[in-house]
Amino acid sequence: MSKRLSILVFLLAILIAAPFKGYAEGSGSHAEEEDLDVKEIIFEHLGDGYGWEVPFSHAYRIPLPVIVKAEDGKWFCFSSKDLTEVVEVEKHGKMEHEAEPVIKTIEKDGKSYSFVIAHISNHKDKLVQIFPMESSEEADVMKKVADAKAQGPVKGGWPVIDGYVCVDGTYYREYRPFDISITKNVAALFISTIIVLIIVMSLVRFYRRNGLKAPRKGMGFMELLVSFIYEGTIKPTLGGKAKKFAPYLLTCFFFILIMNLLGLIVIFPGGANLTGNIAVTLVLAVMTFIMTNVFGKKHYWKEIFWPDVPIWLKCPLPIMQFIEIFGMFTKPAALCVRLFANMMGGHMIVITLTLLIFIFASFGAVVAGATTVVSILFSLFMLALDVLVSFIQAYVFTTLSTIFIGMAVEEHEHEGAEKHEGTAEGEADAQAAAKEHELLSKEANAIDLK
Repeated sequence: MSKRLSILVFLLAILIAAPFKGYAEGSGSHAEEEDLDVKEIIFEHLGDGYGWEVPFSHAYRIPLPVIVKAEDGKWFCFSSKDLTEVVEVEKHGKMEHEAEPVIKTIEKDGKSYSFVIAHISNHKDKLVQIFPMESSEEADVMKKVADAKAQGPVKGGWPVIDGYVCVDGTYYREYRPFDISITKNVAALFISTIIVLIIVMSLVRFYRRNGLKAPRKGMGFMELLVSFIYEGTIKPTLGGKAKKFAPYLLTCFFFILIMNLLGLIVIFPGGANLTGNIAVTLVLAVMTFIMTNVFGKKHYWKEIFWPDVPIWLKCPLPIMQFIEIFGMFTKPAALCVRLFANMMGGHMIVITLTLLIFIFASFGAVVAGATTVVSILFSLFMLALDVLVSFIQAYVFTTLSTIFIGMAVEEHEHEGAEKHEGTAEGEADAQAAAKEHELLSKEANAIDLK
């Protein structure tokens, strides 16, 4: 134990000494503090990209395929490494490596096609096709540039002109092509899918070989998660229909969990903020929406279009119908925003705590060292908390999806009565269905409030 503690103290001492070294070399000067754009750094780490950053370097990237459709309809596929080059720039008396965008030109059918990752443009950090301007068009653009500069200082030295992109001080007409490139987030989706398949198929293979023998270690933990979700959430809520919807719901749980955990890893294959991307959480919520409404029973649709409320609330003005239809869309919207906001917020807090080291670097060695210790400790605490939140958010999404599906596919007392033709068994089923409906409603409201 003492050896491990010594290693941790040594590593912490190195981290504390890092700002001192940067301060001695001038890295903690006021000039650098002014250059530190916290907002840009945060969104750069949380955003997508055409390459995957090499660990501990922002200049070098793992290339990914770029697939775009040009303005005239021709398709192009090339490596993202052709869109950037690593150059040495001097910053505060030191030479540093940076990745600069370069124009990728392709000759096809006797015509030149040029592409670049836009920085000074309305399509920032997106791939655009560029075209040289004619003299009259160039004069008009330069007049807009002069007017923008006359209004005050422009960040980066060049203003953003609508419909144009600036590359190395030269403006080009831009066109946003149809883009299906394998970006960092897309590649991370593939990696997450592969990991989920490996985990699930490994568990299936174990049971095929060993029967009902209990697995251990990693396999035992996965069996525990499957049993916890299926026996504790899906089966009690869906009853006899649990086996029908369990594959989708368990897939949701493990897929969200793996994406959450990979997002907490700073090096490849982690680092992609998938569940902090609202497009990903929206697709997951839409899938639950489809499952709920495609498999909804007659009673579910009856409660939407003709709910059991006083007649004046639904006719002649369809007040309750409007509320129920609106509720069909707010439920998946809540699933989408809840997962997105929680995971995005966790990443932003960790990055902000880390940036405090650089923000306070100009206040002196003592303040910088103390800030480093506090930032590291709080960052480690937040990362540990994010691991817990990763499990909780995957569980909450799966539980709410189960409840929404259960409320749509439940058997109502009228259906039970028809099935048993008014027998005592039918009456008992009707009462059980009513109690189940009430329980599901209360459970959904309680989880939604949390």
